[in-house]
Amino acid sequence: MSTKTISTPENLQVLYEDNHLIAINKRAGDIVQGDKTGDTPLSEVVKQYLKTKHNKPGNVYLGVAHRLDRPTTGIVVFAKTSKALPRLNKLFAEKDAQKTYWAVVNKMPEKESDTLTHWLKRNPKQNKSYGHKKEVPDSKKAILDYKVIKQLDRYFLLEIDLKTGRHHQIRAQLAAIGSVIKGDLKYGADRSNKDGSIHLHARSLSFIHPVKKELLQLIAPPPEDSVWNACL
Repeated sequence: MSTKTISTPENLQVLYEDNHLIAINKRAGDIVQGDKTGDTPLSEVVKQYLKTKHNKPGNVYLGVAHRLDRPTTGIVVFAKTSKALPRLNKLFAEKDAQKTYWAVVNKMPEKESDTLTHWLKRNPKQNKSYGHKKEVPDSKKAILDYKVIKQLDRYFLLEIDLKTGRHHQIRAQLAAIGSVIKGDLKYGADRSNKDGSIHLHARSLSFIHPVKKELLQLIAPPPEDSVWNACL
């Protein structure tokens, strides 16, 4: 049985907080928004944390501005006010936020650094996306830049800058070139990670603060495990 680590109001990893927004380092077991599993979403955990921390009576406002796949770790930003939410939504929708991911893969890509372009087609039944070299019906163009930043004993650490935001984009595009993310059974890894995670981490995020208009740069430490520790 996998032992998923999940966030609670007591162990929440807060990276940044002000009056307008809060940034969390998401654990692998956290689901950002409620879904059919019925598990408590991270948004509710953050609300509980804020309620306790600030002794708030009644309901706490919290807006979800973007998401990460459940087995992925790293930075998630929530809006604390109804003023900040549409601005954050716009920022992410218009790709005005610079997102960098780390991925640990099982095979060295052919090139040390490259731009990958695929046409991703989503299969809703499998909750999976497939990368095609040419456009196919109902596919969406997906682009990312990667570079190999470290070679480990059996794995390779890639730094990835997303140019588009598609369903399972990094997972599907890396699988399409044969460099599967560690632990990602859905996309071809030979074994799962014990805690149900995959070695994909939203490492850094920078954007102009929607209210203060200052540059905000966030960095999230990866989870504690021997492979991630070897990456640092």
